[in-house]
Amino acid sequence: MKYSVCLLLCILLLGCKKEVQKKPEGLSKEDSLMLEKPLKIEEPAIALGEKPKKFALTWIEFVTAQNEMSNLPNEKTREVMANAEAISQIMTSLRTSLPDSLRSNGVESRLNVITTKAKLLEQYSGRKNPDPELIKRTAEELYAEFNNLKIQMNEIFLETIEDFERRLDEFEENERKLFERDSIDNARDTLPPINPRE
Repeated sequence: MKYSVCLLLCILLLGCKKEVQKKPEGLSKEDSLMLEKPLKIEEPAIALGEKPKKFALTWIEFVTAQNEMSNLPNEKTREVMANAEAISQIMTSLRTSLPDSLRSNGVESRLNVITTKAKLLEQYSGRKNPDPELIKRTAEELYAEFNNLKIQMNEIFLETIEDFERRLDEFEENERKLFERDSIDNARDTLPPINPRE
């Protein structure tokens, strides 16, 4: 029994010691306070349209990245630092797994920017004397770039002007046919009945 209690205390002490070691060295009091501040992300998350959402839900790496980005507005800078390596790996995986159905120059460029921002976040977080303001700003920029990715994904499925004009022409043609048919039906209704005796 005594052995179990001592072992438990040792494990707890070692766990606490690891937490202490995770705190960056040489931070000023102001920087330490900055680590406890939540990110300032006021930009709402962009929603995917119906078609891109259908493809995105089958893209596991996107779903993982989306979950990570949805947590970001509520995280403190310290938490972002702790997750920076995982975020970088998720975003790298996101870029390399892009499905053909979502491949476009716009989407690929956004993925490159996102991967770069995630790697910078990891690099800034891993420094011996990290700059909390730089980490915070990079995380906020990463969130904005992820929103830009979703905008590009939505744009893949937007109608081109030619598609829109074609649909408009079809609509106008159908309306013209309906109008002509209604005109003929109305003309029949307004004609006097033919009397065969006359």
